[in-house]
Amino acid sequence: MPSAEHAVIDPFKIRNYLLSTEHPIGRQKAAFFATLGYRRANWREFAQLMRKHVATEHAMLMGVTQFGTKYAVVDFVTGPNKRSATIISVWIVRAGETFPRLVTAYPGGIR
Repeated sequence: MPSAEHAVIDPFKIRNYLLSTEHPIGRQKAAFFATLGYRRANWREFAQLMRKHVATEHAMLMGVTQFGTKYAVVDFVTGPNKRSATIISVWIVRAGETFPRLVTAYPGGIR
């Protein structure tokens, strides 16, 4: 991933989408992440997971659009409650930028 050490992870996206049990689309993702022990209350810990995720795992090119280049990162993680699962995160390096931004994350499967 280009410049993964400079990845941008929007706290609003984590708190109010990925870990929100009220968001119309994000609530299913929040339910999945809760099975690993991630909730709004520990959103910073989830953000750290995403930062490590993008910095240490191999990124797969998803495609190039007018908005930028998208990548997917697949990783097997263990949450705060010691349950493990595969997660997939999607990142974009916007046209004209050199660093990735978190787009979304979702389940890859629970073990």
